[in-house]
Amino acid sequence: MDKLTDIKKAAASIADGSSLALGGNTLNRGAMSFCRETARQQKKHLSIIKTAGGMDVDLLCLAGCVKSVDAGFISFESKYGLANHYRKAVQSGAVKANEHACYTVVSALRAAAYGIPFMPVRGLVDSDLIAANDYFTTMNCPFTGEQLTVVKALIPDVAVIHVHEADASGNAIIKGPKYD
Repeated sequence: MDKLTDIKKAAASIADGSSLALGGNTLNRGAMSFCRETARQQKKHLSIIKTAGGMDVDLLCLAGCVKSVDAGFISFESKYGLANHYRKAVQSGAVKANEHACYTVVSALRAAAYGIPFMPVRGLVDSDLIAANDYFTTMNCPFTGEQLTVVKALIPDVAVIHVHEADASGNAIIKGPKYD
């Protein structure tokens, strides 16, 4: 089977309304062939999970595939500017942005991987993110009494990462930076 057929099958396996975690970081190692095929197949109501997105999320927003995005930020890096299709979709209300810090997305995914409902995170106690996002709250540590911020687990239905080599068993090799 050729790679294009595999990508078409992979995108076809994503149900409308799925929660989709995308690997890579901004302009680096995004699963662009998969995102283009997902857009071509006109998938709808996807909830995207991404620490730092770029072209991938912007393309899916342009295609009308996205319902919500949980991300630290979505841009084309400082040099290339904003991801305008994402920005317009959020401003129009077509896409709900659940703003995170990049590490809180990673922490929320770790909570899901561990099978627990939330993960404590440091550094947000004085942040506006807590009030602006339903995924955050505070609690007192049961051991020290210290007030901690916690982030709700993000449980993707599907995760897609771009790797350089893989076998049929799912073993993968990433050459260069690993990102998240």
